[in-house]
Amino acid sequence: MALKATILKATVNVADMDRQVFSDTVLTVAQHPSETEQRMMLRLLAWICHADDRLVFTKGLSADDEPEIWRHNDHNGIELWIELGLPDEKRLRKACHQSKQVFLYSYSERAGKVWWQQNKEKLDGHKNLTVLFLDDAQLKRLAAMSARNMQLQATIQDGIIWLSDNQTNIELTFESWKTVGE
Repeated sequence: MALKATILKATVNVADMDRQVFSDTVLTVAQHPSETEQRMMLRLLAWICHADDRLVFTKGLSADDEPEIWRHNDHNGIELWIELGLPDEKRLRKACHQSKQVFLYSYSERAGKVWWQQNKEKLDGHKNLTVLFLDDAQLKRLAAMSARNMQLQATIQDGIIWLSDNQTNIELTFESWKTVGE
């Protein structure tokens, strides 16, 4: 018998001062049986960082031809492609050809830094790719906020994310490995 996804609900209030985006949204997040809390919460954080009415979670780990999160335009073209982890360079190249913007949210200090050194030169040519890294200590604090029903408030300013729920307040900052245009 196949294991089923765990369904989580997140009521998210986002005040993104950098983009002047303010949003109150209720999200349904399906955590794949093989997905860790850290990865699932990083996926939710990535959604928060790009909060938009058109931004949707995909089948994620269950689909090879879709990112974790994406946004389409009115003509069904892909405007934003969001990946997590340490994907194959070919997958990112394909994403960069299909989408106007691609973001990779990387994690896992040991494996992530090795992956970046191995792929940095290959990825430099993709001018629409941004690669961000969240260290293990911050990821652990983020994962500790995971719950079946979450009430989250996020404020983003100058690249710093303040995330809180009813019990915890954390500050998160991504390390920028590559930004658009580099």
